[in-house]
Amino acid sequence: MKKKLSIFGCTGSIGDTTFKLLSNKDKKYTFYILTGFKNYKKIKYLINNYKPKFFVIFDDKTYFKIKKEFKKKKIKILNSKDFYTHKFEKSDVSILAIPGIAGLKPSLDIIKKSKKILIANKESVICGWNLIYKIAKKHKVKILPVDSEHFSVMKLMNTSDKKSIEKIYLTASGGPFLNYPLKKMDNIKPTQAINHPKWKMGKKISIDSATLLNKIFEVIEANKLFEIDLKKIDILIHPQSLVHAIVKFKNGLYKFLYFETDMSIPIGNALFENDFEIKKFSSLNSKFKKNNLIKNLNFFKVDQKKFPAIKLKPILDKYKSIPIILNAANEIFVDQFLKKNMSFCSIINYIFILLKDPKMRKYAIKKPSNLKTILTIDKWTRDRAMKIINKKTE
Repeated sequence: MKKKLSIFGCTGSIGDTTFKLLSNKDKKYTFYILTGFKNYKKIKYLINNYKPKFFVIFDDKTYFKIKKEFKKKKIKILNSKDFYTHKFEKSDVSILAIPGIAGLKPSLDIIKKSKKILIANKESVICGWNLIYKIAKKHKVKILPVDSEHFSVMKLMNTSDKKSIEKIYLTASGGPFLNYPLKKMDNIKPTQAINHPKWKMGKKISIDSATLLNKIFEVIEANKLFEIDLKKIDILIHPQSLVHAIVKFKNGLYKFLYFETDMSIPIGNALFENDFEIKKFSSLNSKFKKNNLIKNLNFFKVDQKKFPAIKLKPILDKYKSIPIILNAANEIFVDQFLKKNMSFCSIINYIFILLKDPKMRKYAIKKPSNLKTILTIDKWTRDRAMKIINKKTE
């Protein structure tokens, strides 16, 4: 009997990868719930090709358009209100890939309706992990990270006692600007910043990778997922992007996990576990050449002048809700950069300006113990971030 698989946020790169893995005829899963937002063409394509039992659309305009088109089909098209009130059966596996803080509320509900969670929404983890963990523990739900770095850390730690770990290193490729002249950084255009040399990702996460703020978020994520002290987690530049994490043990041994820059590997291993073989997927196997292992592996310290986001690391544990503030500010500043309303370097510069705001501490010290508090902190930060932009552009 096939297992029920649900993908929440299926129109992005995580969804694309998962569909490629499951396009094979010998499918282990059947699609139960898929969700999308505004991408009408993609939603229509996914309904026709993958035929889930439910498709939930969180944008009203797109919902009515799709609902009308598929009114004679067996598939049930639901909106956001339906999603929270409908009594779904439990999914055997749910993939959480709704981007941004917008993914937190549905994620908390999804956990209750799932047996196992593959989490790919780092914003939900860094802003609301205590809520996620509490619900998952109550409902006995297994959570597996599928970001390449955290998937690697999970595998490397495996049966190891956390007390035996001296250091965890998360690697960063350096993005498109690793060797870019520092004096030209402020003139970077959005088209340049989203052109990642190693990974195929969405615009937002590509910008985060280019500023290196993505790694700051991943440090927070590792701290929460694995309960490892922030001081034990560091960042290294690794241009080849073949080693995604390194664990240093107190006995002098280092472990690292090596695999290609393809999300098929962490997602495939999480979905199929011991039954996953990349060679079975011919469309994915072409890039895996036997000579890859002879490539040189280089690791460098982060250049703080080129990547000032690294200076945020020492303050991550200063206040309980700093992660929420960093995430909200970054979402606003990245969006405004993509709209060409501010420069690339201003993304991080404006974050530091916001952190100096006299009212910041009032929100940063709040304990993120419920969704309402998290969203209150998020809203204040977004409002303040827009005021900074407006003031700078007056």
